Amino acid sequence: MADITPPNPIDEESPAVTPLENQPPKDKRRQRLLQGIQRISSSPSLVQIGRSRSASSPYSTRGSLSCVSLTATPAFGQHASSSNSPESSNTNSSLPGTPIVEFPKFDGIETRIARKVTNVSTTHLNPTTASLPAEVAATRSRSGTARKLPFDFWARIPYEIRVHILSFLQPRELIRISRLSKEFHKLCFDGQLWTHFDATEFYMEIPAEALAKIVISAGPFMKDLNIRGCLQIEHFKRAEVIVTSCKNLINATLEGCRNFQRSSLHNLIKANEKLANLNLTSITAVTNSTCKIIAQHCPQLETLNVSWCKHMDARGVKMVIQGCPRLRDLRAGEVKGFQNLAVAEAIFATNSLERLVLSGCVDLDEDAFKTMIHGSRPEIDILTDRPIVPPRKLRHLDLSRCSQLTSEAVAALAHLVPDLQGLQLNGCTALTDSALQPVLATTPRLTHLELEELLELTNDLLSEHLAKAPCAPNLEHLSVSYCETLGDVGMLPVLKNCVSLKSVDMDNTRIGDLVLIEAAAMVRSRATRTLKRSSRPYVGLKLVVYDCQNVTWTGIRKIMSWNAEIRPSRGSALSYPTEIISLKCFYGWQQTVEQHTLRVLRGDFAAASRLESKWADYMQAVQEAGAAGAGSRRRRRRAREAQILHADEEGGAVAAGRRRARTVASACVVM
Repeated sequence: MADITPPNPIDEESPAVTPLENQPPKDKRRQRLLQGIQRISSSPSLVQIGRSRSASSPYSTRGSLSCVSLTATPAFGQHASSSNSPESSNTNSSLPGTPIVEFPKFDGIETRIARKVTNVSTTHLNPTTASLPAEVAATRSRSGTARKLPFDFWARIPYEIRVHILSFLQPRELIRISRLSKEFHKLCFDGQLWTHFDATEFYMEIPAEALAKIVISAGPFMKDLNIRGCLQIEHFKRAEVIVTSCKNLINATLEGCRNFQRSSLHNLIKANEKLANLNLTSITAVTNSTCKIIAQHCPQLETLNVSWCKHMDARGVKMVIQGCPRLRDLRAGEVKGFQNLAVAEAIFATNSLERLVLSGCVDLDEDAFKTMIHGSRPEIDILTDRPIVPPRKLRHLDLSRCSQLTSEAVAALAHLVPDLQGLQLNGCTALTDSALQPVLATTPRLTHLELEELLELTNDLLSEHLAKAPCAPNLEHLSVSYCETLGDVGMLPVLKNCVSLKSVDMDNTRIGDLVLIEAAAMVRSRATRTLKRSSRPYVGLKLVVYDCQNVTWTGIRKIMSWNAEIRPSRGSALSYPTEIISLKCFYGWQQTVEQHTLRVLRGDFAAASRLESKWADYMQAVQEAGAAGAGSRRRRRRAREAQILHADEEGGAVAAGRRRARTVASACVVM
């Protein structure tokens, strides 16, 4: 026993663990006891004793740190973390018989982890994960999920794209949006959005201050200006704002601005030399001096409208024609002085006008109009007896209410207007069939013809000339209202041959139910039918037949029946109409006709048929109720009048004693 030396105390440089060969043999029972204690300490039930568990463990075991591993004895093969302190040396030396338990995966690091585990964040245990900001971490801890910051999509769009998006809005909408914020105010009043300013929809609501502000903001950018009817521009300073701001106008419409000062108007014309379209309708400030300024400062002018300008005459029109070589459209309705031959010669010399509107020019006479068409002293062809002059470029000619025009003057258009598409002769009461016969024969492109209140026209003009004219297949609009001598004999051939008609005005004429039936047959032959139940028809022909005493409810019902007709097609499939007829008839029937048309347009053919059937039953009941008494006398009188009118159309002779009574009855508007 004296030879056995006791173990040396552990010093600073000696290893912290005794070699295995110097350790005493382990007791099996004691070893089993320590292993059991280790298993118990690894259970979650002991975690609450002494300290709190860590949020997460970086190790693969389920339990947290072992209570045995927290002892001061260092693990096998490791140095003690506090080996330099004398207290630890004494402690270790005082326990020479303490067995050393081997722990796989935890050897050597458990003591240091146990000391710092309460101060370590879970994010620092994973070196590959970046730490979150404090505000995001606080948000995540409260709600459990990270809340994304709002994304300002509008602010990130480029400025040009934002302006382009706002360009799809109307002026009224832009003004409302400008009140949202300073940013939107700046965007909405950007000059690029106001290159086209049209105040026709809100000219009565916009105040003068708002209008002036818009013009000031967008004046340099503005190219199209339409302030029709803006009477609020009454003050001199408000008009001057428009004059000083707008320098690049191309289209300007000042129609109805009666309070516009003459000096302001002249300055506006002088400041915009690029004007191409100028509308000065019914402005009292327009004079011949205004026309002179236009001729001097607007060489690119193409359209001029000076209708109802009472303080100017045809001499101003002459200045514009001579100073504006590009003028294509001249509208001078109700302007005086067109009997001047010098003005007529200027119009003939230019030969660039495509539209000439002289409606209401009561001074226009035969000599002046002939001079406009073929000059003052044209050379005459000895074979054809026609003037040898270049053909006119006129496409639309409006001579309505030119009461001094004669048939010979209008006949001068023959062979000289091959491109004519629209001709309006309403109210030229002196015209007869001889005025229109040569014109219809030499205008193959004619599509619009208005002959209202021409009392001297006969059925022969319609049946023998218009129905057989080269323009018959192209004719789209025909107006013969208040031509009291026209009836079924003239209109039936027109409806058979003019298959492209879209509107026919025949009010206050002698046409009857046969014309309505023929119109329905014409539309039925040119329109295609569809097998799609969901398709909606459209109005292909408009008929105006009110105050026509020979039109009865039977003819109206025929139109209604055809509009809502559903008939079988191939096999068992049903076909539906694609084109219908719109009627304007006797005011007592008009409401029913309109309701029927609305049902057809929305595709409710069953409801339209029911309405037609009930209306027919009602009309029959009314007719049967008036079979006796005063109604019978009135019905016999209507039948007698219709028979007399039919005899007149056929050329039959009637008694002279009935002439006066028939004339009075023709003015009666009883259906």
